[in-house]
Amino acid sequence: MSSGRLSPARAVWQGNLDGFLERIRENNSADGKTGLGTLSVRDKCIGLVKPEYELKSAVCWSAIWCHGGAAPARSHQGWRNELYPVSESFHEGPLLLVERAAATYLGIKAYGVHINGWSRTQQGIELWVARRSLTKEKWPGKLDHLAAGGQPHGLSCMENVVKECGEEASIPPELAQTAIPTGAVSYTADQPEGCKRDVLFVYDLELPEDFQPSPRDGEVESFQRLPLQQVGELISSTQDFKINCNLVIIDFLVRHGFITPEHTRYLELVSGLRQGDCS
Repeated sequence: MSSGRLSPARAVWQGNLDGFLERIRENNSADGKTGLGTLSVRDKCIGLVKPEYELKSAVCWSAIWCHGGAAPARSHQGWRNELYPVSESFHEGPLLLVERAAATYLGIKAYGVHINGWSRTQQGIELWVARRSLTKEKWPGKLDHLAAGGQPHGLSCMENVVKECGEEASIPPELAQTAIPTGAVSYTADQPEGCKRDVLFVYDLELPEDFQPSPRDGEVESFQRLPLQQVGELISSTQDFKINCNLVIIDFLVRHGFITPEHTRYLELVSGLRQGDCS
């Protein structure tokens, strides 16, 4: 039975996809890069290392925990006291654990959760966008998701979603637990400290229209809710978002029909969202 409330017309992107494809290229700057060294454990390749960072990567090995023991030394690369599992694919048991700060220097595959917070409004679907704190070491002041975080050892993805939603946006656990897993994106980025090989699990969290996220842990300055058209313009024509957020939001725009198969280069865009090793 109809609620009596008219559904707004679904918004559709009216421009070309060139800007969206450029954001994908920016995330995959290490794709096809040659000359990378490899790190192996038990004949399995676990990392890709830039030749110019072999010494730093050797130092980072001192940050690795193998099963049952810990190394005494620490690197000075932004220590987080957070362990990442290292394996060839997500559901393999970890071959070892490594301090998060060493992950990119070692070129290991890392995982994370990114949460699209969205609401149904009279004007249509709107997306919650965070502004990162100006004091953040990485990507200060950039636009970001409702909540996101690396996937540490010892937590399930949903447990991590609930944790990050609470810490970053003051979302109560019972609401955060309604987040729906919708897939994953992946990329291989050439960054100053090394080769960043990430797989991001994507979640959609529908928030009540009258709900207001609020910063809690100091990582976010503020939140704002934006129409999809404005979000699309920000992604396609600016670099205002933290770089990997662009992939997750483009995926959201595709799944919600904002970007359609009628757009030229649609399949190139969709396939580019999982250009990294998504395993």
